[in-house]
Amino acid sequence: MKNEPFVIERTFNASPETIWKALTDNDEMKKWYFNIASFKPEVGFEFSFEGGSKEKTYVHLCIVKEAVPNKKLSYTWRYKDYPGISLVTFELVPEGKKTKLKLTHEGLESFPQNTPDFARESFEKGWTYIIGKSLSEYLDSVPV
Repeated sequence: MKNEPFVIERTFNASPETIWKALTDNDEMKKWYFNIASFKPEVGFEFSFEGGSKEKTYVHLCIVKEAVPNKKLSYTWRYKDYPGISLVTFELVPEGKKTKLKLTHEGLESFPQNTPDFARESFEKGWTYIIGKSLSEYLDSVPV
C-alpha cells in the first residue's frame, strides 16, 4: 500500500479547454498553482519553482513527459539536492458540460522518508488543497 500512487479526482463545471489553459498557461497557473518563471506544455520542457512548508522551501525540478492538449499532461517532479523522482499526471475527461480531472502522483516513496515534508500525508494535504480548493476557486472565477 505504501507504494501506491496518490490519486485525486474532481469534477469541475468547466470545459477541458478551460482546465487545460489553467494547467498550461503560465499566466493562469500563477493564479492558482505555483509561481513558475516559464512553462510550455511541450515534451522535454524543463521548469522549476519553489514551494514547501512553513519551515522549509524546496526547489522543485520538473521535465514535461507528455502533453496531449485538453487531455493529458505529465511531468517529472523532483527536489534539488534530494534523492528521488516522481511523476505527476493530470488527465481530463469530458462529462457532458463538465470535466473530470484526475491527478496521479506516483513515485512518492522514492523521496527521503525521514523528512516530514516528503511524507505521503504531506502530498495528500497539498494536492487536496491545490486541486480541491485553489484550482476549484480559480475555475469558479473564470468566465464560462
